Amino acid sequence: MTRSNEGQNLISEALVTTPGTTGFRSKVSLDTSPETREKTKLAVARAKEGDRDALRFLYVSYSHNIYGYVRSIVRDDHEAEDVTQHVFAKLMTTLDKYDDRGVPFFAWLLRLARNVAIDHLRANRLTPTENVIDPEFSSGGDADRAEIVRAALATLPAEQRKVVLLRHVVGLTPGEIADQMGRTEGSIHGLHHRGRRALQRELERLDSTPCIRDKGKLAVA
Repeated sequence: MTRSNEGQNLISEALVTTPGTTGFRSKVSLDTSPETREKTKLAVARAKEGDRDALRFLYVSYSHNIYGYVRSIVRDDHEAEDVTQHVFAKLMTTLDKYDDRGVPFFAWLLRLARNVAIDHLRANRLTPTENVIDPEFSSGGDADRAEIVRAALATLPAEQRKVVLLRHVVGLTPGEIADQMGRTEGSIHGLHHRGRRALQRELERLDSTPCIRDKGKLAVA
């Protein structure tokens, strides 16, 4: 098992076994007491040696703060959850680079989170838009891409496909889609997140992901 995969497993264990840590919430306050700083310093040292409990301590102590910070960058609850978990999975392979001389661990962790969040945004920049999906805006090579997008959309489960189309072609907000489909707004966010990810994977499989060319409509309102 790779260290990254082990990190993912530890995160899953922490979410299941630690009371009050199921899911994330934005947190801006930070305990900077000498006692907590000393505990963090010890945990970092032990985590560098592969101590599972130490990594779990760092996750439980800082994941909500990191989630809040990442959420301010990616502007999407579900994507922020994914990025936050990726940050702590990556921590397994990058923690050796941290040197506590003059740099607080949390400040270093914020820089790591920012880099992961920016990488995530860059990776998701090549996404389909209504200009590609709607043949009224397509011609030549764009028409070919539109056909590819239609084929990719056809692979989605019906509800995911409907949410993606209502969100990015019709332009409805998640709340409006929830009203139209008789579901909660939270469930719409989930369907949208999974549908967009599945669509992107299918487009990547076809090696034909079109470039975004409009106002960035794939950002979740």
